[in-house]
Amino acid sequence: MSRRFLAVLNRAAGGGRCGKLVDEALGRLRAGGIELELAETSRPGHASEIAREAYARGQRNFLAVGGDGTSYEIVNGLFPQAEGGERPTLGFLPLGTGNSFLRDFSERGLEHATQALLSGKRHACDVLRLTHRDGVLHYINLLSMGFAADVAAARIRRFKNMGELGYLLALFVCLARLDRRAFPVRLNGDAQADQRRCLFLTFNNSKFTGGKMMIAPKAEIADGLIEYVRWGPIGRLGLLRNLPGLYDGTHIKHPLAERHAAKHIEFALDAPVDVMVDGEVLRLQCEKLDVLPGALEVVA
Repeated sequence: MSRRFLAVLNRAAGGGRCGKLVDEALGRLRAGGIELELAETSRPGHASEIAREAYARGQRNFLAVGGDGTSYEIVNGLFPQAEGGERPTLGFLPLGTGNSFLRDFSERGLEHATQALLSGKRHACDVLRLTHRDGVLHYINLLSMGFAADVAAARIRRFKNMGELGYLLALFVCLARLDRRAFPVRLNGDAQADQRRCLFLTFNNSKFTGGKMMIAPKAEIADGLIEYVRWGPIGRLGLLRNLPGLYDGTHIKHPLAERHAAKHIEFALDAPVDVMVDGEVLRLQCEKLDVLPGALEVVA
């Protein structure tokens, strides 16, 4: 088992937190016998370019040094070229803001990730593939539509440089508007699309989002399935009363909530919508979603 990794570093992750902590974190790995080649990102999408070029020249072990956005870009650099080829490995040094994916394994964040790398603890991981009108993207955490994506989009577009206050303002704006609408989807080839109004939909590979929200408590990263969670058109007071349930996973017991495990999902959207995918906010007209079973190996 190789202990050589290409470390893809985003120093700006976590509002600059990554840049302050990275030298010590990398030093611990090197002291433990991990061989690292360092590649720093300088712009959005750069991590994808680095990973794509490295995989093409034979690199198979990658280390995401940053947050969820860094690992998301690396995954989209590895795929689709890694489909059907030699399975790549992805490790993590969670020095960003969200770092949601690793919470499926431990709440100890950086310490757990470091020990996993030093011990070589690896797991098979599915990769979810989204086909949209303008192309294809891949992810390992979750994609969401509706309220959570609305809040994330409002924060970026209206309150981008305001930190935690910006998130609270975006949350207030979206609560005031509370746009409950339909996102027509068909699961596993159903004849009819589900066109019921909802607060949000999520399509999950792992359990957590936003750092600590257990949005999909029954998700498993290597079961070959998409964990689909839907919350119907709950009102403002009902949402506020049930917000704690989003952190312990009990929200799926609400009468308006439901979850399904699917191998294939088709969208019947008539226009692009805001989506949040592994912490990134995009505007896409989604067409279909399927699974690449065990296409990635993760160190966690």
